[in-house]
Amino acid sequence: MDSKEVIAVRLGVSGETLRLVAKRFAETGGDVHATIARKKRDLPPVPSPVTGEVEARLIAMACSQPPQGYTRWSLRLLEKHVALVEDIPDLDHSTIGRVLKKRNCVLI
Repeated sequence: MDSKEVIAVRLGVSGETLRLVAKRFAETGGDVHATIARKKRDLPPVPSPVTGEVEARLIAMACSQPPQGYTRWSLRLLEKHVALVEDIPDLDHSTIGRVLKKRNCVLI
C-alpha cells in the first residue's frame, strides 16, 4: 500500500482530501494555521431583498381581497402585483411562496 493511502486510511479521509490539504499546505508556505483555517470570503454575502417590512407587506397583500375577476390569490398573481408596487423589490413566485410558508400563511 502506498504511504499516502496508509495516511488517508489512518485519518479516515479520502486520498483526494489528503491531496488537497497537502496542496494547500504547500500554497501557504507550510503555515499550519493558514492551512486548516477557513478562508475569508472574497465577496461579501448578498443581503436578502426580503426584509421584515417587505415580508409584512407581502403577507398583508396575500391576506387582502384578490383583484376583481379573481376568486383567490395565487403565487403568480402575487408576483405580478408585487412588481407593480414601487417600494417592494421584485420577487419571483418561489420567493413569495417561501415567505408565506415560513409564516404558515396558506393561500385559500
